[in-house]
Amino acid sequence: MTSHGGSLKKNGKIEKKEAKKIIQITFQGRGGQGVVISSEILARACFEEGMYPQCFSVFGGERRGATVAAYVRISDDKIYLKCDIDHPNHLVLFDKTLLSEKEIIEHVVPGGFLLLNADESFQSVALERYNVGMINALEISKKNGLGAIVNTAILGAYIRLTQIISLDTLLRVIKEEVPAAIDQNVAAAKEGYERLVLL
Repeated sequence: MTSHGGSLKKNGKIEKKEAKKIIQITFQGRGGQGVVISSEILARACFEEGMYPQCFSVFGGERRGATVAAYVRISDDKIYLKCDIDHPNHLVLFDKTLLSEKEIIEHVVPGGFLLLNADESFQSVALERYNVGMINALEISKKNGLGAIVNTAILGAYIRLTQIISLDTLLRVIKEEVPAAIDQNVAAAKEGYERLVLL
């Protein structure tokens, strides 16, 4: 978690101003996986629980399979930052081909959370400084008739890993925000929550 604070003079003394805590989250995936919608759903769910969210995204070529990144900032207070997120507290990888241990170590804040969408067990000494979870979101999505759109399964696993919001809030927002296949998306989120594997 990052924080921003300073000091101020009060009654002739220098006192530490209480830092505003901001959680910065990066979603990385490929076109067609639902990366951007997942960031919007998470931001809305955090808002519903009384937090201040900020959400934006970056696209490569507008086609399926192109790299997509989406970002969310969350705080208990208003967020005035407008810059990109270079050092997230949480990283969610929708596609295991995007996994780069070197980039994770260089960018993700130590002690942060890392969620991997993978279909096989993964071990890495290099990532021991993080709280790592794994989910086979593609299997869950296909089982629920969603094909390669893995976002709701991943969100279910993500909120169980981080405890950032409640499952009930997530499911309510999914029902309101997803454009189609509402029951299938709700089921995928529930299953993702239940099947998270901690590494």
